[in-house]
Amino acid sequence: MLMVQFCDDAELGYLGSRTRFAEGEGLRLDEAYRLAHLPLVAPRHPRLIARREGAGYEMGRHERVFSLVLPVRFEALHASPSYRELESEIANQNFTHKLAWHILDRRRDRLHMTICGRLAAGETPPSFEPRALRELQRLGPVSVELRGLFSGNVNLGRLYLRAYPERRHGANMFHRIQELLGRPQTDLYVVGLHNLVDDLDAAEAPALAALIERWWERPILRFAADVLWLLGANDDLVLDSAIAGTVRLI
Repeated sequence: MLMVQFCDDAELGYLGSRTRFAEGEGLRLDEAYRLAHLPLVAPRHPRLIARREGAGYEMGRHERVFSLVLPVRFEALHASPSYRELESEIANQNFTHKLAWHILDRRRDRLHMTICGRLAAGETPPSFEPRALRELQRLGPVSVELRGLFSGNVNLGRLYLRAYPERRHGANMFHRIQELLGRPQTDLYVVGLHNLVDDLDAAEAPALAALIERWWERPILRFAADVLWLLGANDDLVLDSAIAGTVRLI
């Protein structure tokens, strides 16, 4: 049996897209986060952006958008000793009171990483060519390794797990899925985990930076995905969402 290989940081965009923490400074929620996320997790925060001309958001909500995503089963994640250790560390940080713990249960059955974003907007989900669906089935299950923790340079305030796709015959298998569906290739595949409800101060931000550094190389969970979701959502945290269809990889 062949050993599964995974893409590494040299092939993906995590290193170039990570938050740059400045020594002696805090972490301020950026405008993108204050528009799309903060109204959903802290609707009374004085710095939230309720709406912006042309942005399509109203208190964090927007018209329904459909994306093709790879689901992450919460039960499998929670069964991982590494994940439980990470969550225990997070819960004991000096910034833990600034995390939106209250929304975790609402998101646990919609954990995912996006492979093909914004396939359609409105009330009608997109359709796929039968030939493309047959080719996707021929791929078979795609292996994924989750590692943590990650904070990016956009949407400052959201914390993620990083997904590393299987490399098969030299190819990034997420790229292969995107190619079969005629979509642009991407190099960031993140699983939204936590949300901040406020800025971090000059003591809290270094604690987050150190936590990210400690966990950068740590595997959290490996699994083989055999189904994708066509997910329709009215907000970026998929609090108001529904699975409009599935795509089999087997």
